[in-house]
Amino acid sequence: MFSIPNDHVGRILLLAGLLSLWSPLFSRAADRTIVDAAGRRVAIPHTVERVICSGSGCLRLLTYLQAQDKAVAVDAGERRVDIFDARPYALASPRFQSLPVFGEPRGFDQPELILGLKHPPQVIFKTFASGGYDPQRLQDKTGITVVVLAYGDLGSSRRDFYQALRTMGAVLGKTRRAEEVIAFCETAIRDLARRSAAAPGERRPTCYVGGIASRGPHGFPSTEPGYPPLAFTHAVNVAAADTHRDTSHCSVAKEQIMAWDPDIILLDLSTLQMGPGAGGLFELRSDPAYRMLSAVRRGAIYGVLPYNSYAQNFESTLADAYFVGTLVHPRRFADIDPRRKADEIYTFFVGRPLFATLNKAYQGLAFQRIIP
Repeated sequence: MFSIPNDHVGRILLLAGLLSLWSPLFSRAADRTIVDAAGRRVAIPHTVERVICSGSGCLRLLTYLQAQDKAVAVDAGERRVDIFDARPYALASPRFQSLPVFGEPRGFDQPELILGLKHPPQVIFKTFASGGYDPQRLQDKTGITVVVLAYGDLGSSRRDFYQALRTMGAVLGKTRRAEEVIAFCETAIRDLARRSAAAPGERRPTCYVGGIASRGPHGFPSTEPGYPPLAFTHAVNVAAADTHRDTSHCSVAKEQIMAWDPDIILLDLSTLQMGPGAGGLFELRSDPAYRMLSAVRRGAIYGVLPYNSYAQNFESTLADAYFVGTLVHPRRFADIDPRRKADEIYTFFVGRPLFATLNKAYQGLAFQRIIP
């Protein structure tokens, strides 16, 4: 039988003890360090296979990066069943419905649920961190790295959106995919701008978008002066002409809409969630004042897909923009089939063509004329 001299045994035990002391140092040295959107320097493992996404839209970004399989739990809002679901990322990933819950919507996490997960995350991503559970406190409570992301948009905060993709991509080893998503957005926005460039002496129809969702459905006076599909196509948004308004969601008086009397009315179909006896479509069909609008009398009312649903769905924004382009610049967008273009966009972002699914949920009114 093979035997080890006693002095050798002592040396082996001593070496094993030293290695046990050094191993945490080796582990920490193996971590990477990044700076998140809150300016916090945090360490993350070299390989990240398990995450949770806290806050509005966070799981959407994970899906854009084709890393949705890394999610080990979701917030309670992601488990909801809604016939008016306007979240393409959720429709494309039914797996989310079967994952355990780690907290409430909009970042109100429950550390006890996170720590009790059968497969705990290695990293917690967090959007809109000023609301809900404080990121640093959550990290201290759970011992799990929290990475804050600034969600951004496709307008003035586009850099924030792109940086969120790059940060998440760096953590997950999805940097190439992050750049592909950014390039797709930039290419689409440039294409929309090129097709919509002003021509000398050109008169553009005036437009109003009503029924815009914001933390839930709203009626016809709900609008956005900076509505991206109109901005991307250089359309005349009558609400944007009011220089006293910013670019965020707002509600305008009926008298103001009547004074604007737009050539084209766009109706955000999220307003249908208010039921058959309420909402923007009901108002356009039943209110005598609205029925006097030029667009209503001419039948120039068109349905657009909601893009505000648990934060902005950037793919729906781009899909709506191409449809708006066909209305405002019909000759320049003559080669665009907006439904087919929408499916091309959805397939790129979330892996599935979803226009028919979304359109069915909204009574088949998307991207077509609505009878007043």
